[in-house]
Amino acid sequence: MALVDLFHIKKEYDIKLLLDDIDFHLEEGERISIVGQNGCGKSTLMKIVGGLEEPSEGKRVAGSSVQIEMLQQHPRFEAHLSVREAIENELSAIQEVKKEYDLLTEQLSADFENPSLLAAHAKVCAYLDHHNAWNLDDKIERVLQEFRLKPYEHRAAVTLSGGEQRRVALASLILKKPDILLLDEPTNHLDVYMVEFLEEMLLKERCTILFISHDRHFIDQVATRVIEVENQKLVSYQGGYQSFLHQKEERMHSMQKGHENLLRLLKQEEAWLRKGVRAREKRNQGRKKRVFELRDEAKTNPTLIHKMKLELEREKRHFNRDEGVSNKKMLFELENVTYGFSEKKLIKDLTIRILQKDKIAIVGYNGSGKSTLLKLMLGKLQPGSGIIKQGDFAIGYFDQHREMLDDEKSLIETFCPDGGDIINVQGNNMHLFGYLKSFLFPKEFLDKKVGMLSGGEKNRVALAYLLTQKVDCLILDEPTNDLDIQTINILEEKLIHFPGAILFVSHDRYFIDKIASKLLIFKGEGIVEESHQSYTEYLEIEKEIEELDSLEKEMKTLKPQESKPAKAKTKLSYKELEDLKTLPLKIDALESQIDTIHRCLNNPECYQEKGLQQLSKELTVLQDEYDALTERYLEVLELQEELEK
Repeated sequence: MALVDLFHIKKEYDIKLLLDDIDFHLEEGERISIVGQNGCGKSTLMKIVGGLEEPSEGKRVAGSSVQIEMLQQHPRFEAHLSVREAIENELSAIQEVKKEYDLLTEQLSADFENPSLLAAHAKVCAYLDHHNAWNLDDKIERVLQEFRLKPYEHRAAVTLSGGEQRRVALASLILKKPDILLLDEPTNHLDVYMVEFLEEMLLKERCTILFISHDRHFIDQVATRVIEVENQKLVSYQGGYQSFLHQKEERMHSMQKGHENLLRLLKQEEAWLRKGVRAREKRNQGRKKRVFELRDEAKTNPTLIHKMKLELEREKRHFNRDEGVSNKKMLFELENVTYGFSEKKLIKDLTIRILQKDKIAIVGYNGSGKSTLLKLMLGKLQPGSGIIKQGDFAIGYFDQHREMLDDEKSLIETFCPDGGDIINVQGNNMHLFGYLKSFLFPKEFLDKKVGMLSGGEKNRVALAYLLTQKVDCLILDEPTNDLDIQTINILEEKLIHFPGAILFVSHDRYFIDKIASKLLIFKGEGIVEESHQSYTEYLEIEKEIEELDSLEKEMKTLKPQESKPAKAKTKLSYKELEDLKTLPLKIDALESQIDTIHRCLNNPECYQEKGLQQLSKELTVLQDEYDALTERYLEVLELQEELEK
């Protein structure tokens, strides 16, 4: 069922046309990501869908009862409300319905056959089911913990930083669960752990979402469909980011040669993604096998849990440090560096070496000290104790304040201060327009003042400028903020081919996996770990260790008789034998149906005839059934193997 329909929508500001004769339909349960270059009209489309902005032409249709809520870039709270009160205030309607439910339940206990009471009771139950609001107090507590708002729960919301206030607003929206959630860059100001929690909540609550994001991992985890705003039109792609890449590459193949550069970038992106996923799956197989083999046995033998945790910890902290004398030039050497203020230690006894071609991602919780480390290396801060040695080399630094740019200068004055239009990029002379074109700037931008550009455009200029400087080391603080996905792809290509060292702070898992060969992980309380794994793999192992910690705690709370193994099972039940025989046939049939739909989605004639929405629904149903049957079959197989031992 469509919640919102747009028909023949046109939107223009003065003489700039953003959307031209577009149709759009948002179905219940869809999670749609809007992508496209900065300034193409993504936010405008979202506001039109939400009824917050009127189109120049066309028609918007939405049911009068459809509740639509949007995450504001700068949320406002009443001055007297604490963080907890601000969240609870947004949930007042749900709380009132819960009170009504309690009252009706009490009345029904005395008059359980009253039809009007039964009807009213069914209505409030349906409302609470829809909003998944039965354990709302527990959810409020968890969201305060996961978004790290718990220390501020009794503090006035208006006194928090901009990023913290957005987290309060986001927490309220998720718990409120309107019919449609509109989220503009929801992962901004969230670290990777908060993003994982956000993904979990959005999927668990089965929200209908329209969102804008440059976080490709988030898009891949959450989106059921990707809409690209391109040349004032909308192009729809089924699935998440991986599926979007594949379908777009096929579409580019069928179009003119003018798209060759974009097609090359898409091919590189998709090839990297396939390679990374395959390699990670291969590495994970052995570890997953060990986990499954030991998990059941570990329930009756806690020492095995400890053994498994030690194995995972060793794997997580696989340093591969350079031993002996390295032929690489040493850039930085930190010896027992400590930095903090008051009682809080951000960095404690850190000893690391950074060499000539290192590509290091600095990751961890918000506020754990990542940007502080960059400032210590740049000499902007001095350590409380310890030594920082720096070799003789040139540094290029990028931060969110874009200090290297002068708002009064044009782009051509910024890049060619001595006149002309030729620049040197890593040893090659290039025409300025040709270089800036690779950063998606049209020719008419050459004479434009930096101060007239948007935040995303300034970031592009700053990064493009930085890469023209003769430096041995790039230090980047959140370089992907305010960039669209296409620009991030370009930046990644430039950084991959940068010949020097790169140190960067980022929460973008996808970007980190692509660029970094080493991680510095800020764990809090001054602890910094070093790892040579991809960030995604590190997080997966970290999650497994957390699961084992929970299992270990659970085992410790069991009474001795509860931890004894149950009576051994000697054979499969009739139902299990039937499943063993029939499930492979059912799974094969489902695979065939899923393959048929995938082939149809890759064939314009087929999907135009059957309808993308219908095919998407069918695919979701089949995939859910396939996952459930596969999980059941693996359970029975595992049980059979145990009995045969």
